[in-house]
Amino acid sequence: MAKVKGAVVIDTEKCKGCEVCVVTCPTQTLALSHEVNGKGYNYSYSANPEACIGCANCAVVCPDGVITVYKMKVE
Repeated sequence: MAKVKGAVVIDTEKCKGCEVCVVTCPTQTLALSHEVNGKGYNYSYSANPEACIGCANCAVVCPDGVITVYKMKVE
């Protein structure tokens, strides 16, 4: 069975930095940025992208729907 690797894409300009995605990530892929977006919020970003397993927990719990998760097969 092929392994699955994920890639998280976050619309940082729409992210409000609620940290719900950071808490629900089982592999600590996401973190809250020290920088702010155009609206003045610390946004979420993929701090450890190689750890992503593509579970999409972050996208499911995001209240603003700004996270997209792509799954890729790795051989």
